[in-house]
Amino acid sequence: QVQLVESGGGLVQSGGSLRLSCAASGLTFSNYAMGWFRQAPGKEREFVAAISWNGDSTYFADSVKGRFFISRDNAKNLLFLQMNSLKPEDTAVYYCAADRSLGQILATMRQAYDYWGQGTQVTVSS
Repeated sequence: QVQLVESGGGLVQSGGSLRLSCAASGLTFSNYAMGWFRQAPGKEREFVAAISWNGDSTYFADSVKGRFFISRDNAKNLLFLQMNSLKPEDTAVYYCAADRSLGQILATMRQAYDYWGQGTQVTVSS
């Protein structure tokens, strides 16, 4: 049974930082590209960042480029999202997702991802 469990969310002031983690189990983690998505109240779930199976390729939504950084530790089955210079508009539930892909072209569409976590809330106060 595949499980993706996010952690590290919380309440932070504007300009602050948070580091999200996603612990994966029940799958061969290094066979999957990984992504982060987020969903704010009343909005659709949107792509945030993705990383290839070996970490060689990353891709970010324009809204977070230069502020967020994605990384992974295949030895520990962990995915990370370092979020800096947070803004109130970053407030959302953040989800990690797994895409069974060994390529370097990263998916930004939700439909490409096979497994999802339950999400962790990030709230940025102004």
